[in-house]
Amino acid sequence: MPNRIHVAFVAALLATAAFGIAQTTQIKDVPIKPTSAASGKQMFTTYCAVCHGADGKGAGPAADAMKSQPSDLTMLAKNNGGRFPDTHVASVLQFGTETAAHGSQDMPIWGGAFRSLAKGSAAAGAQEHQRIANLTGYLKSLQQQ
Repeated sequence: MPNRIHVAFVAALLATAAFGIAQTTQIKDVPIKPTSAASGKQMFTTYCAVCHGADGKGAGPAADAMKSQPSDLTMLAKNNGGRFPDTHVASVLQFGTETAAHGSQDMPIWGGAFRSLAKGSAAAGAQEHQRIANLTGYLKSLQQQ
């Protein structure tokens, strides 16, 4: 009987894996790689480029495995009447989104992940906000005119 349960579990796991990385809405349950909270570029390269591409245009190495194409982050200002949507971008990074405007829910919610980097520190919340502000600032610097 335990063998049957084990086989059923493995089969279910394999079936789930067949749907691919794009079918999940969670960050893998592994520790987030630490980066400098002061460097928006370093955070982008470490956390975002795999999906959005090194240039932010949505063609990262994992993009093909996603249900929908990652957003072209260089067009955020252009798509918002020429104004970069700082508050919206920071909110999406911190809390995620369920709106169709962002595309699928494949993008991780970074607020909790960033908070975990300073776990146990009295400044965890401040560091989370610093990371989100610096990453948002970097995204603003990528905008096409």
